[in-house]
Amino acid sequence: MANRASRRGAGADSGGSAAAARAALFCAVIARIPRGRVASYGQIAALAGLPRHARHVGAALRDLDDDDAVPWHRVVSSSGRVSPRDDPAAGAIQRALLEAEGVRFDARGRIDLRRFAWRAGP
Repeated sequence: MANRASRRGAGADSGGSAAAARAALFCAVIARIPRGRVASYGQIAALAGLPRHARHVGAALRDLDDDDAVPWHRVVSSSGRVSPRDDPAAGAIQRALLEAEGVRFDARGRIDLRRFAWRAGP
């Protein structure tokens, strides 16, 4: 995932710096999600102190570079589904990564959030 800011060049506007600051907050929260657990976009936003910014979490993840060590695959929709993307292969990759960590999907492609959701502590 190529970094969008780097494609715009060094002259990114101040909105870009706000987005970068939000992305850093979100990535710090996502980095805390343990192996075998998932969190929703809304949960990440709330834990970062930006409730109701779930769409910004998605944008931050979309803009990650391929070499970023953020466990992006642990972020799912509030219904426990892998969110659709422009590239359908990305969803299959996410599912495979989660399954490799022991996360299970039901026949409808959902994760049981009562079992696999991350319960963030202090």
